[in-house]
Amino acid sequence: MSAPSATAPVLQAEALTLAFGGVKALTNVGFSVAPGSITAVIGPNGAGKTSLFNTISGFYKPSLGRVLFEGADITRLPAPKRAALGLARSFQNIALFRGMTVLDNIKLGRHAHLKSNVFDALFYLGRARREEAELRRDVEERIIDFLEIDHIRHASVAALPYGLQKRVEMARALAMQPKVLMLDEPVAGMNREETEDMARFILDVRREWGITVLMVEHDMGMVMDLSDHVVVLNFGQVIAQGTPAQVQADPEVIRAYLGAGDVGELRRRLRGEAAVGAA
Repeated sequence: MSAPSATAPVLQAEALTLAFGGVKALTNVGFSVAPGSITAVIGPNGAGKTSLFNTISGFYKPSLGRVLFEGADITRLPAPKRAALGLARSFQNIALFRGMTVLDNIKLGRHAHLKSNVFDALFYLGRARREEAELRRDVEERIIDFLEIDHIRHASVAALPYGLQKRVEMARALAMQPKVLMLDEPVAGMNREETEDMARFILDVRREWGITVLMVEHDMGMVMDLSDHVVVLNFGQVIAQGTPAQVQADPEVIRAYLGAGDVGELRRRLRGEAAVGAA
């Protein structure tokens, strides 16, 4: 884990409030994401983590507060325009086109940057043909090789095991040429080997491609190993944020996760270790 840059934040949430009827999903949520960092959002089930992701990426509109990307207010921009600016995400529940191949799913991620119009695409004219060739070359030579999925590029997504489907979804997000990659529970449901592979890819995408990562994750061992900054939500509010070490020692985090305040048990959970039961 390397220290993030001290320059201006690439992404900021400022006093975000989101309500569904009379129920507040988020209340006054604020934090910053440093360029080149890995920032994790954690919290108990129902804390508002996915609602926060949906608000930042443009699927939900906050009732109060702002989302800033590279200093510009994008709060009212629709999701496709945020994607075009460089904000890409994966989803907690895999959102791939199951009847399409791995390669075609990944190529769809570049749609926000394509310049061809409907006429070009319909008749497959020069510009559309050139863009297609450039896109396929980039996807095959860079993204597919990077994520080690060359052997399944022509396979139907529906035929793949869960862990590989999660990897394909990450590949599609990378095809969007993001500046910030938002990963919603990237290792949920994975076994240990798949989790270690995904953790390696997340570190490598930051180190080799310079992409900033913002993720929601329940695997506390991975969060504490990979993250530069951790934001803790509970009941839609930020109750703590800081380095992994600071968050592990925070009394509010201990109460949110355990209620009883057993520091030893919390630290075991945050490090991904199995709690030792009484004999």
